[in-house]
Amino acid sequence: MTNSIAVFLGVLIIGFFALDHFVLHWELPIFLMRKLATLIEYIAFWR
Repeated sequence: MTNSIAVFLGVLIIGFFALDHFVLHWELPIFLMRKLATLIEYIAFWR
């Protein structure tokens, strides 16, 4: 992955979170953190 692609993806992700915060109000970061916590618990079970 080149630096320009990485920067583009970073800006795209940050832009989507900003769009969610100001316009869509889907509370996407909270949803993703809940799913991440569930994944961590699932992986910890198999440890």
